[in-house]
Amino acid sequence: MDILYDKQKMAPLADRMRPVVLNEFIGQEHILSKGSLLYRAIQSNGVGSCIFWGPPGVGKTTLANVMANSTDSHFEKLNAVLSGVKDAKMIIEQAIERFERTGKRTYLLLDECHRWNKAQSDCVLQAIEKGYIIFIGSTTENPYVAMTPAIVSRCRVFEFKPLSVDNVRTGILRAINSPKGLAPYNVSIDDDAVDVFVDIASGDIRSGYNALEFATLTTPPQQDGVIHITKQIALDSSQRKALSVDKNTYYDMISAFIKSMRGSDANAASFWFMRLLNAGVDPLLLARRIVIHASEDVGLADSNALVVATSALTAFTHLGLPEGRIPLMHAILYICNAPKSNSVVDTIAGAEEDALNNPKAKVPDYLCSSSYPHSNGVKLGSGYKYPHEYEGGWVQQQYLPDELKDKVYYNPKHIGDDNGFKGNQQG
Repeated sequence: MDILYDKQKMAPLADRMRPVVLNEFIGQEHILSKGSLLYRAIQSNGVGSCIFWGPPGVGKTTLANVMANSTDSHFEKLNAVLSGVKDAKMIIEQAIERFERTGKRTYLLLDECHRWNKAQSDCVLQAIEKGYIIFIGSTTENPYVAMTPAIVSRCRVFEFKPLSVDNVRTGILRAINSPKGLAPYNVSIDDDAVDVFVDIASGDIRSGYNALEFATLTTPPQQDGVIHITKQIALDSSQRKALSVDKNTYYDMISAFIKSMRGSDANAASFWFMRLLNAGVDPLLLARRIVIHASEDVGLADSNALVVATSALTAFTHLGLPEGRIPLMHAILYICNAPKSNSVVDTIAGAEEDALNNPKAKVPDYLCSSSYPHSNGVKLGSGYKYPHEYEGGWVQQQYLPDELKDKVYYNPKHIGDDNGFKGNQQG
């Protein structure tokens, strides 16, 4: 087929399907709904330096490219894994010269921006501050932890979320019907096969595109020239086992598995675990549920449950099936037999509510950092009572802000080891 030798068609489907304008972009409605700050900024060519943070395949690089297509500024792209200080300095020098000559600013898109070290990051700071460069970083790592604070403080951080089922379905169907996608291949696809590709994606549309393209290229056309993709072909192309239950039964069994662990019924939890595995459910989904329940339902009553659950998850990733079932079952039985306390979840709920409602709550003076002068020029931090200087390593001291000083978020359930701190009998 001549189509296979068309240079443009040789690009991966995920690359061919990248949106080039904003109204083609799929997902991230929480930051890109019409009228939102980011949407208005892109439309008005007024985007400042920002960092796109989120899992793979959710549109971070794509949105940066859309921004590049919608601006009359110059656009440069680097990958932090492959570039160094020399590359950044060359772009900065050219950006300064371009700005002074034409008044045109330069967008610098840096993929995997968390991989830049401090020296690499520092070399662009002045160019960002002067306005020569608008920095757009994309990363799968938490920028507040993995990146140089000086860069993060100069950027607005936008968190990207996994794409919804509807988002991925829209992308799959668009790829099948698009001239730059699979339309030239004359693809016909069954509804349940689309469901398979959506399920494969798990919020990462690139994974769905890759599996769909593989199925298309490896399926011979019928006599009428149509490439017909069935559910079985979709499953074969992704090496996934078909769910032997309908969606409603699947969700009901997941619910039964979760509630059996919470209810300390080892027999029921074991049964539903094996039913789900035999039905073709992704074992990693079950492993993640086990880890969640180790903290959500066992919690401080037996903190070893979390150690066992995370160890089981790690073991499974190294072993796979069938041997990986053993450490997962080990964790299930441990959770079922452990005492139960949900004080961790209760504490999150109470603390989060007050944290959201008191954004200006002030840190008590004696808890402030003493390593720098504060806005009023006073060096705070004096008066702090160092617990280790007191008997038992504890001393009565207010740690909450004044507005919340009498609040209690953690109420130990007095089950298992969940008994609270003995020195401070708040609970």
